[in-house]
Amino acid sequence: MDRKALDRVVYGLVWLACLAPLLWLAWRGFSNDLGANPIDRLIRELGVWGLRLLIIGLAITPAARLLRQPRLIRFRRTVGLFAFAYVLLHLTNYVVTDQWFDWTAIGKDILKRPFITVGMAAFALLVPLAVTSTNWALRKLGPVRWRKLHRLTYLIVPLGVVHYYMLVKADHQPPLIYGAIVAALLGWRVWEWARKRRAAGA
Repeated sequence: MDRKALDRVVYGLVWLACLAPLLWLAWRGFSNDLGANPIDRLIRELGVWGLRLLIIGLAITPAARLLRQPRLIRFRRTVGLFAFAYVLLHLTNYVVTDQWFDWTAIGKDILKRPFITVGMAAFALLVPLAVTSTNWALRKLGPVRWRKLHRLTYLIVPLGVVHYYMLVKADHQPPLIYGAIVAALLGWRVWEWARKRRAAGA
């Protein structure tokens, strides 16, 4: 199999892996297998999968460097856009199926419920990253400004973890695990930045 054919196969597998949770949730909804409160369960599952994909996107660069597989970077945009899609579905289901477009109630939720405030802030920061995740946007912004803008990921992902932690009422273990992973990934970036600074000053 030549390189182009292999790339197409790998891209197909990445797409399938990113779509699989959504298809599984759709099947569970169709089968009435989302528990006693299916709307709440669906909203939460969509949000959790959005966060998982954001963390995977954050892990791609360290994995590519440590495994010496720079071609992995090419999948970062795809994973990031799928993460945005899950987060958007998470928010859309909250607005539509939970609140029924009651903008007054939604506004009160944003102001009075801290976990929603944090979640909305993370989503607002995520939108410009999704909008500029095209080759056209990269050309218009230029590589330097584009990279600076997309460093918002380093703020968005921790906000997503905080949103999840504040949302759960009993079992805080999953968001704490995600928080530890995010801390390790951000710590690696700080270490890499410091290493490059030392090498440049040597």
